[in-house]
Amino acid sequence: MMKDKIEIGEISKPRFEFRSFGQNFDNQWKRMARFSAPVPEKVWERYSVEIYILSRKNDINNTKIRDGKMDIKTFVQSVDGLEQWNPLMKGEFPMKSEMLINEVFPAFMVEMPVINKDEYTYDEFIKMIENHPDLAAVRVHKQRFGYMVNDTICEYGEVLINGARLVTINSESTEIENIKKTIKDVGLDGVENINYLQAIKRVIGMINKPMANEK
Repeated sequence: MMKDKIEIGEISKPRFEFRSFGQNFDNQWKRMARFSAPVPEKVWERYSVEIYILSRKNDINNTKIRDGKMDIKTFVQSVDGLEQWNPLMKGEFPMKSEMLINEVFPAFMVEMPVINKDEYTYDEFIKMIENHPDLAAVRVHKQRFGYMVNDTICEYGEVLINGARLVTINSESTEIENIKKTIKDVGLDGVENINYLQAIKRVIGMINKPMANEK
């Protein structure tokens, strides 16, 4: 049976992902760049500023806001150490109170704040997050470099999490064996798989664990 071939920037069936965070992945980045097939110019280098909403009560729903739009992904399963996430909800601001009550705050798995307006602006929503004892809004700056290795979508990124600098490297695909080969080829064997949710929680102190190659 012929495998699905994925293209950078295109929507496909849910992918599996390996990702890690640390202080230095220079050697792995160089190998990733050398093994990479040509990729579209639009993914050579990308910048973004995103707000992640972190919950002390939840590790399965990943919430981020970019350009006034909210995206929530939910963890589906882990296979051979690789994680699969599916879209759970998409919305934008101003956001209707019904969506906050029925979709957003249930995804955080925390006590519902007082919601007494028909809709909320981005600033009003962030204020609710800041006032909630179990939630935190975290600013993440990303500079990402895109590659394609073994038909897997890859990237190396430099990120600032509330100003703390980390680097991240990943490989994702619908085909698990292709990711495993990429991990081996670029020299990531034995490196811990750490998703954005886990990495940010470690930086801000919600989880007391180091990054993959933290000294």
